Amino acid sequence: MTSDITAIIILSACIFCLLTAAIIALSDLYFRRRSLRRMRDMIQSAIDGTFQADIFDESLSASVENKLAEYLAVSETQLGKTAAEQEKTKTLIADISHQTKTPIANLLLYTELLKEESGRDGETVALLESQVKKLDFLIQSLVKLSRLETGILVLHPCKSEISLLLEEAKEQYTARAQAKGLHLHVLSEEARGITACYDHKWTLEALGNLIDNAIKYTQTGGVTVRVKPYELFVSIEVEDTGIGIAEEEYAKVFGRFYRSMSVADEQGVGIGLYLAREILKQEFGYIQLTSAVGKGTVFSLFLPAD
Repeated sequence: MTSDITAIIILSACIFCLLTAAIIALSDLYFRRRSLRRMRDMIQSAIDGTFQADIFDESLSASVENKLAEYLAVSETQLGKTAAEQEKTKTLIADISHQTKTPIANLLLYTELLKEESGRDGETVALLESQVKKLDFLIQSLVKLSRLETGILVLHPCKSEISLLLEEAKEQYTARAQAKGLHLHVLSEEARGITACYDHKWTLEALGNLIDNAIKYTQTGGVTVRVKPYELFVSIEVEDTGIGIAEEEYAKVFGRFYRSMSVADEQGVGIGLYLAREILKQEFGYIQLTSAVGKGTVFSLFLPAD
């Protein structure tokens, strides 16, 4: 009889322990799931932009929830500050662009008037005009670059024929090449029917920078622009017979304001290649460079085929 009572007590104790363990396990699971749900809701509200720290009070069971709430609150504040800074930058860029147009236009007008007046030093006037044009180009380039880097300006790539891009580039730069005694062969006919995904205006800007550089740093021969289609990309090659680029400078030439010592006497501000690369990056493309010093350079713009 005593042994039966003992067995019952032991069995009851075991059942009690099992029930207690089950209750503890279920409670732990419940609180864990509740914490995960709360953290999920906090993260989702942060994604939606509706996060408010006071919704998640100090009664939360896990300290990690409080830390997450604190982090998300700080993140939300920082996002607001970033948006405000971007708006200030946008306004500043617009002001710079607007406020400098009239003074530069007037300076160019005055240099033209000085040219027409007799008794003036023509060389001095030409130097003045050159510096004004350089300033105008620099400001315009910086404004374009700032708009791209800050996300103010968004490119809109769409599928288009490459030949349209090449023909417009040819119209813009043929006269400049001829004035320097160079040929500019743009093989637009060979590009007919070949399409790529690109933003016409800004890709023309990038291609124009490459052609302009090729003309600038070529003294004899000329520049050839051709298209090569691949499976995933379409390449636009700009090949010149100019001074070439040393291999150790390949990466440097794409840096902002980088100017090689070999071209220090040439006009330029060292921003064209950097701007071209930024444009291609926003179109999910890239630029390649091959060169031989004294023989010439090939810059290749790779645009997504689809």
